[in-house]
Amino acid sequence: MPGFEFFGALERAEVQDVLDSGVLMRYGFDGMRQGHWKAKELEEALAKRMQTSFAHTVSSGTAALTVAMASAGIGAGDEVILPTFTFVASFEAVLSLGAIPVLVDIDDTLTLAADAVEKAISKRTKAVMTVHMCGSMADLKALKAICNKHELILIEDACQAIGGSYEGKPLGSYGDIGCFSFDFVKTITCGEGGGIITNNKDFYTHADHYSDHGHDHLGKDRGAEKHPFLGYNYRISELHAAVGLAQVKRLDDFLAIQKRHYHILEASLKKLEGITLRRVPDGGVQNYSFLNFFLPTETLARKAQKELVGAGVDACFYWFDNNWHYHTKWDHLKELHSLGPVSQEIKKRVLKEATQNFTASDHWMGRTVSCLIKLSWSEEEVTHRATTLHRVLDTILKEA
Repeated sequence: MPGFEFFGALERAEVQDVLDSGVLMRYGFDGMRQGHWKAKELEEALAKRMQTSFAHTVSSGTAALTVAMASAGIGAGDEVILPTFTFVASFEAVLSLGAIPVLVDIDDTLTLAADAVEKAISKRTKAVMTVHMCGSMADLKALKAICNKHELILIEDACQAIGGSYEGKPLGSYGDIGCFSFDFVKTITCGEGGGIITNNKDFYTHADHYSDHGHDHLGKDRGAEKHPFLGYNYRISELHAAVGLAQVKRLDDFLAIQKRHYHILEASLKKLEGITLRRVPDGGVQNYSFLNFFLPTETLARKAQKELVGAGVDACFYWFDNNWHYHTKWDHLKELHSLGPVSQEIKKRVLKEATQNFTASDHWMGRTVSCLIKLSWSEEEVTHRATTLHRVLDTILKEA
C-alpha cells in the first residue's frame, strides 16, 4: 500500500461523472443523477471481487466494523475478542456499541492466537474479531472451528489485507462478515471509506438500514421510507465511492506490484542467519503490503529499526512502541478516558481486562520490525532498498 500513489485518468473520470451529475449523496435525487450510482457500482464490484453475495459501503473502516457488529446483533454487555496488535479503531468500534473488548495474545502470525482465543471465551462472548494486520491472516481454520463450537460470530477485520486469501477464499469472506478500510493509506482508497462483505442476507439488510438512520430503502420516495429499527449515519458519499470504484478495478494490478517488490526485499533477508519471517498460515496468501520479520532479541529489533531509518530505509516500523497499534500504549483504553461518563459495568470489565498479562504477545512484537511496501518504487529503488536492508541487518547481527 497505499493506493493513493497511483491516482490517474480512471479515478478522475469516475469523479467527474459525479460532479457532472451534481449529486454527491448516495441516496435519492434519482432524476438529477443521470443514472450515476457510484456507491452501488462499487458494492457490486466489491462483492464480485470478494466472491460474496453482498457488499455494502460506508464512510470508513471504523464505520465498517461498527456497522458489521451492530448488524450481527452485538451490543450492550456482549464481549468481543480481539488481538493485542491492531488499530485503535477495533476497540473503539466495540465500545461504541456498549460492548466489551477482550484483548488476547497474538502468535508468530502477528494475529490472534487460536489457543488464547479459546481460553478467553466466557458466557458473555458474542464474537471473535480477527484482525489481518500488515497484510496477513491468523489460523482462520482453527478460529472458525472455535467459533462454530461455541456458536460465535467470526468477524474479519481485513482493513490492512484486502486482496489476500485463505484456502482460496478472499480475506474478509472466510468468516461470517468481513470489513475493509479504504482510507488514504490502504492498498486501494476512496480517500475516506469502508466496506462490509457477507453471505448472510440478514446481516447485509441490517447493514444497509443501520448505516442510514434505519431507512428501509423501499420504494423511490426517501421521505416515505420506514425505519424498522434505530440506525445512525455511516453513509459513504458518491465522490468517495467514485474514487473507490476506479481503485477496486486496479486492485489486482496493485497487488502484483506489491508482490514483486516484497519478494525482492524478502530475498535479501533469507540470506541472513538470525532473521525469521512472520508466519503465514498454510493455505494463506498475504497481500504483500508489509515485510514483517523477527530479530533474535528486543534490543536488536530496536537497534535495527533505528539504523534502517537512519540508512534511508523509510517506513520501517517498530510496532511495540507504536501509539496506535499495540496494547502497551493504549492507556486511554485501559484507563477509560472518555469525554462522557462510562457505565459502571463497562468500566469494571474493561479495567479488569487492562490488568491482563500479555507477555506472549510482547515476545513477538518486541522482536518485530515491519517494512511498508510501496507501489511507486522503481526497480532501481527496490533493489537499492534490498541491498541496504541486507547490509544494515547483517552488520547488526554480526556485532551482536
